[in-house]
Amino acid sequence: MSNTVKVIGVGMVKFGKPGKSDNYLVMASTAARRALADAGIDYGDVKQAYAGYVYGESTCGQRVFYELGLTGIPIFNVNNNCTTGSSALMLGRQAIQAGVADCVLAVGFEQMERGALGARWADRPNPMDPHVQLMNDVQGFSQGPVTAQWFGGAAREYRWRWGTKRETFAKISEKARKHAANDPHAVFRDLLTVEEVLASPEIFDPLTRYQCCPPTCGAAAAVLCSEEFAKRKKIEKPVTIAAQAMTTDPESSFEPKSMIKVIGVDMASMCAKQVYEESGLGPEDVDVLEVHDCFTSNELLTYEAIGLCEEGGAEKMIVEDDNTYGGKYVVNPSGGLLSKGHPLGATGVAQCAELVWQLRGEADKRQVEGAKVALQHNLGLGGACVMTMYRRG
Repeated sequence: MSNTVKVIGVGMVKFGKPGKSDNYLVMASTAARRALADAGIDYGDVKQAYAGYVYGESTCGQRVFYELGLTGIPIFNVNNNCTTGSSALMLGRQAIQAGVADCVLAVGFEQMERGALGARWADRPNPMDPHVQLMNDVQGFSQGPVTAQWFGGAAREYRWRWGTKRETFAKISEKARKHAANDPHAVFRDLLTVEEVLASPEIFDPLTRYQCCPPTCGAAAAVLCSEEFAKRKKIEKPVTIAAQAMTTDPESSFEPKSMIKVIGVDMASMCAKQVYEESGLGPEDVDVLEVHDCFTSNELLTYEAIGLCEEGGAEKMIVEDDNTYGGKYVVNPSGGLLSKGHPLGATGVAQCAELVWQLRGEADKRQVEGAKVALQHNLGLGGACVMTMYRRG
């Protein structure tokens, strides 16, 4: 059996604000049905199913897939912080590569609450304790969302090292809104200027409100299969997963103490190297990317971590528009987490959906002309980084 894994169907629902979306059951089952219809197959063809979500009861996945049918297949519930959706995709790909299934369905979803993320359990050790301790040692602990303190602290450290302007970070948000204006699935589609981004309330210097992704509800789904299955079903536009990898924190995330390191740049760098090696493709081959822009600082740092530019070169890349249409790369044509939204469990699968549409030439007004190779970067503190290289055909 070939180890080649194809993506043959994707589906999404429009992301929404907490309290204004459908419940997780409706969102996730709708996305799954759309992916199956996109693939042109029935749920009965699916041999395993993976449900990615962070907040919910332990068998939400079964409840979602039961809406599609009671076929008795294995259903796995996946929780891996912000990389939950990509982790579900990776597990599905591994099942196909191992020959235990020829077709799987991965659904990522989240029904989130208003407000910044925080700890849910006060009676047990917090898995983020090492990250909090490092931050406290480096810059202290302030009022405000802890995630903004991590990524804002990384932005400060980067600015001290390279002299990067505040406007450069804000320009990432401006770009995100321009892209999201053409994405019907995005929460925020109104344009913003750099001046408006900088004038929004400060969350943690240098990050302002419009440089932080919002809590969002939503769902996305993808159908993965073997090459033989795709041929048998006569799939016309399969997208190939050329490589995929996951990394977790190395020692350098915590020593020497650095806010840039603790938010996962070394995880991303390690992951990118593995993906480039497995695929035989490098950053110079990539046409379009979906990267984890939970904050503008993370997108900027990711450019360097995954080799889109040299260390210290991110500002030049942003100022010269080499991260948007007409430049060297198109990064986050969907609007990214900043504008499309970030329903934790759905994000990784939504990134996959966008890149599949791009490679099939079906992204409408946000289509990257001639896109043949796409790269996905999905990162979660605590920590994990999942990256996937996709190739057309």
